[in-house]
Parts: sequence; C-alpha cells; structure tokens
Amino acid sequence: MCLPRRAALGLLPLLLLLPPAPEAAKKPTPCQRCRGLVDKFNQGLVDTAKKNFGGGNTAWEEKTLSKYKSSEIRLLEILEGLCESSDFECNQMLEAQEEHLEAWWLQLKNEYPDLFEWFCVKTLKVCCSPGTYGPDCLACQGGSQRPCSGNGHCSGDGSRQGDGSCRCHVGYQGPLCTDCMDGYFSSLRNETHSVCTACDESCKTCSGPTNRDCGECEVGWVLDEGACVDVDECAAETPPCSAAQFCKNANGSYTCEDVDECSLAEKACVRKNENCYNTPGSYVCVCPDGFEETEDACVPPAEAEATEEESLTQLPGHEDL
Repeated sequence: MCLPRRAALGLLPLLLLLPPAPEAAKKPTPCQRCRGLVDKFNQGLVDTAKKNFGGGNTAWEEKTLSKYKSSEIRLLEILEGLCESSDFECNQMLEAQEEHLEAWWLQLKNEYPDLFEWFCVKTLKVCCSPGTYGPDCLACQGGSQRPCSGNGHCSGDGSRQGDGSCRCHVGYQGPLCTDCMDGYFSSLRNETHSVCTACDESCKTCSGPTNRDCGECEVGWVLDEGACVDVDECAAETPPCSAAQFCKNANGSYTCEDVDECSLAEKACVRKNENCYNTPGSYVCVCPDGFEETEDACVPPAEAEATEEESLTQLPGHEDL
C-alpha cells in the first residue's frame, strides 16, 4: 500500500531521528578463512589420532592404527567434520579446495608437514608466513624474526594486507618501537632488545624508577630538593572546594566531598531519640514517626501519654481556683 505524499513527507522527520542500522559484522579475510579451515583440520587430526586403538590386542591394534593413520578413511572423517552445515563460506571453500587437501594428505604431508604454510601461504597465497606482510610477503619493520623489536605489532603480519609498519605497545614509540614514551625510561637497550619501564607516578619524564629521577614533574607535583613531591591543594590559602564540602588531598590531585554532619564524632542532633538526615550543604533533625517532639527529646507515644496524664492530675482543683 502506498502512502499519500503528505503522509510520506510527515514520516520523514521520524525516519531521520531513527538510529542508523548497526554495521554488519566484519567478514573474515581470505587468510582468516584459510587459517580457520587449517585449524579445524588440525583439530580433526587430534580427534582421530587414536581411533581404532584400545581394543586389547596390541599387535593387531598397532598394525591397524598404522594403516588408519594415513588412510583415505581418516581423511574423509576429518573433512566431514570441518564445516557446520550452516556455514556457507566454509563449505564453499572446502568444496573448491578439497582436491588440494587430498593431494597434501596422500602425497605431500611428509615433505610439507606444516599444512598452513603449504596450503594458505604457498598454494592459495592468501596468507604470509609470520613476520611478513603484503602481496609479496615482505619482512615486517625490524625483520621477520622479531618484528617491531618485539615491542609492537606489524601491520598485516601474516597476511597479504597491511603496510608492515609498527603499532607499538604502551610505553614504546618510534618506527621500530625501540624508543620510550613520556612517562617511561629505558631500563635496557642493546643491539637486539629495548625495554621501557614506567616512571614514578610523579614524573612526566624520568631517567629512573624513583621520584628523584624525574626530568619533569607531572601536573599536581612540584620539584622540591631534587624530588617531585605532591602538592597539597587542600592547604592552599584559598581552598579549592566550596564551604559545603571538605577537601581531600590525593597524590597529584584532590577531591571535593560533601560534608556529612550526621557522621561526625560530635553529634549534630542532640535531643534524645532524634534522627539526623544529611542534606547537600546542611542537615535536618527529625523525630521518628509517632514520637512526640519536645524541647529536650523525642518522646515515645507511651511516655507522651503518661506525661500528659501526669500533667492533668497536677491541674489545680475547683476549690483552689
């Protein structure tokens, strides 16, 4: 059914207010799909490793197992378990590459024991060996043996994608991740290794682990006799918090918290049985429900009635009026 033009235009603002549809889940790359298939194949090898073994006749079992170990029957059992029936992409890839897997199993696995390297890297050419990247599987920055000096991740590592540049771990920077960021110092550096260690929390830059090794102090700290020490903002001539709050000092900072008069050692509400309720910047004193309020106490109902009766009995008689 078609909406009238005016009605359709009326829906436009509502449609514009609707949140955008969630982004579709990112599809796996060809390399990821190939690696996933190989991982399942290797798991199949584990699951079938001792099949037809364990019946009691050791000599017969060993002879049978040796035949089963490299048999087409075992290959078929592994292949049948590789893909879920609902996994279209896995089944499609398996159908297209089943002959390659069969050739490796029957003829090549002794020469090329690493199925991933033979299948995904050399045959399908959808992946690269670890430490290499891109269409031509070039070595990552820092070399394929120890990309990014071991302190970062190589863009495209192990795939036919990326540019081989380094994304450094926290604390490291530079093209090879050998330099230290602010807040870290070099605790070890030689031709093969670079280790950056966190400075003391008071240091923005440092040459060692203590507050006396700071090159520059962090905000909230000051240099005093060669060391970065905490500034007590709460002791300033003009306190940073309002009159309704108290200032609590912390390393390199402070917090302003509401004063809870009801929790102080000296009671804020002094009448007997009286409840104290904290409010922003103040407090209130209230008698419990059912209690009578007097100048000196909150009186329970029974005591209030007894006091009232006592006061009535003490009223002067008519002859005294």
